[in-house]
Amino acid sequence: MVQALIHIALVVKDYDEAIDFYTKKLKFELIEDTYQAEQDKRWVVISPPGSLGTTILLAKASKLEQESFIGNQAGGRVFLFLGTDDFWRDYNEMIAVKIEFVRPPKEQDYGIVAVFKDLYGNLWDLVQFKENHPMYCRTR
Repeated sequence: MVQALIHIALVVKDYDEAIDFYTKKLKFELIEDTYQAEQDKRWVVISPPGSLGTTILLAKASKLEQESFIGNQAGGRVFLFLGTDDFWRDYNEMIAVKIEFVRPPKEQDYGIVAVFKDLYGNLWDLVQFKENHPMYCRTR
């Protein structure tokens, strides 16, 4: 089976709040947190628990920069998703730590999906893709 490689860039207002949300609430793994003084940039890479090849790069930007980044895509929504190999386990764990789901779980042609919000109001699809779907990937 070929492992799908997924990279998501997420614009955030505050690195530390975002890192806390993903690592403490969602139990993501912090892969890299590097400050480059010469560019005055901080690169943060986090990975969902149990994932292989799926990473999220947190990019810090001003409100104006965020609006221009998000505003031109899909009517203002950046489509973000987390793939899982056990939807109900991860869904129930997220409910237990009070993640706000804005759409309940639903069976779709491509798999099971529910939509939740992160601390910046970004909408995420928690998805378990069907095995015949191109985005299906195994986890560790």
